[in-house]
Amino acid sequence: MTESLDCSLFAPRNDGGDGVAQMAKNPKAVGVSAGQCLCGSVCFEIDTPARWAWHDHSLGSRRAHGAAYATYVGSWRKRFRITKGKAGIARFEDKLAKTVRSFCARCGTPLFYERARSPHMVNIPRALFTGRTGRQPLYHIAIEELQEWAYTGEPLVPLKGFPGVVWQRSKKKKRITGDDPFELSRADS
Repeated sequence: MTESLDCSLFAPRNDGGDGVAQMAKNPKAVGVSAGQCLCGSVCFEIDTPARWAWHDHSLGSRRAHGAAYATYVGSWRKRFRITKGKAGIARFEDKLAKTVRSFCARCGTPLFYERARSPHMVNIPRALFTGRTGRQPLYHIAIEELQEWAYTGEPLVPLKGFPGVVWQRSKKKKRITGDDPFELSRADS
């Protein structure tokens, strides 16, 4: 009988040169990071460091968050605790995608994202944490779904007369000689 393994349990190519991947060690908790929804009805905490963090560009996450992408922190379920408001959590199950998304029933904040293929993990939007989680988001999921309107780091400048507002200047095309259709008629006059 063959036992199926969840590949997320393995460290990235930690094979000691023998070609056999080693199980990722569950590092000892060095602290706790707390978070909450917008209204404060639901509070939670994880032991840090978190397992991993990433940016999710998928359609499901864009729609659930109403944003260009969502940044998640993944935690082992056994290192995750709801400390307040468990009864105030609403859940949406997407049977086709085999995912469950939880929201605050009072303010609508997206709280948790769970996948059937990783039942031992809970994924939490990074913005809900009040402090550090021990992981930086180094990974991008569904990057091929990146929207053309998403900000990708272009230079921004202050908008005159609107403190705190910055904008991206449009890129002006440089005219090349012969680009102007009226250029020849001006030269003839």
